[in-house]
Amino acid sequence: MGLLTIGAFAKASRLSPKALRLYDELGLLTPARVDPVTGYRLYAPEQLEQARLVAWLRRLGMPLARIRRVCTLDAAAAAQEVRAFWVQLEAATAARRDLATFLIDHLSWKDPAMSPTAKPLGIRYAALSDTGLVRETNQDTAYAGPRLLAVADGCGSQGAPASTAAVNALKHLETDSIPAGSLLNVLEDVIEQARQAVHDAAGSGASPEETGTTLTAMLWTGTQLGLVHIGDSRVYLLRDKDLCQITHDHTMVQSMVDEGRLTPEEAASHPQRSLLVRALGQGADTTADMRLHDAQRGDRYLLCSDGLSTVVPTEHIRRVLCEISTPQQAVRELITLAISSGGPDNVSCVVADVMELQQ
Repeated sequence: MGLLTIGAFAKASRLSPKALRLYDELGLLTPARVDPVTGYRLYAPEQLEQARLVAWLRRLGMPLARIRRVCTLDAAAAAQEVRAFWVQLEAATAARRDLATFLIDHLSWKDPAMSPTAKPLGIRYAALSDTGLVRETNQDTAYAGPRLLAVADGCGSQGAPASTAAVNALKHLETDSIPAGSLLNVLEDVIEQARQAVHDAAGSGASPEETGTTLTAMLWTGTQLGLVHIGDSRVYLLRDKDLCQITHDHTMVQSMVDEGRLTPEEAASHPQRSLLVRALGQGADTTADMRLHDAQRGDRYLLCSDGLSTVVPTEHIRRVLCEISTPQQAVRELITLAISSGGPDNVSCVVADVMELQQ
């Protein structure tokens, strides 16, 4: 079979002539020959496979620059690249879904306090942080108050001031009134305030570009908990004795798990398991996850740094949260478990119980 005209090639590849001309200009799909007199583009039949791949990838929504890279790879590497793109696309869709759910909840939510049968809820809480057995200093910050729960895990030369600054930037939430329906805006604002506070704290250090912190915080509104999360500190929810992690680690290793390149078991012992892809710091991706949780009487929330979650099995954490009644005792026992497991890192825990207020 001879060379195909651009019209015939467009029909066979399911790409329009206009798209083929654009891909030629971008160097993505160069014709086999261009007639020197007419300027007509001619394509070889063996180029159809690549053209169809380009068409499929465009239908996925892949940017042209990334398609160009995929087309230079062998089949196995190209498949891996498509898998990684799809994971990122699903994550972005999930984030938009969470935001849509958040907005729908706010727009349709009716305050249970308005019902004569509703019983007001409150939280009892405790926070504790420990240096551990290996680190010389404690770069964690843990805080618990009537409305704010927070854990931050600093890194770099000014890690301790950075984590402290991030949490301190949120403490005004303890006293500021939040108009109904404004929680999303409040959470978005506090992330920016925390980012600026970390920037200011890192600016005085010897290596400000290496300084940063995670930040995981929950704001109690009386019936709901608004969550902001960036990094690899975690939030767990214990409800009816079932423990679930309600945050997603922003680490390179977790991204590899999401993409199918590592198993969770391999990730647990990976040498780069603490390498963050999102954090509060100079030059870092500071995009935070934000979610809304309707609280129920009897819920127990645990916020912790990775000094707990990387060394204490989830089942042991669940047992402590199920068996120990008060938040003060629970945080002490969780810290003890981390220390008895070698205490290789700073460890911080916040435990908060949702309960009916006495009238």
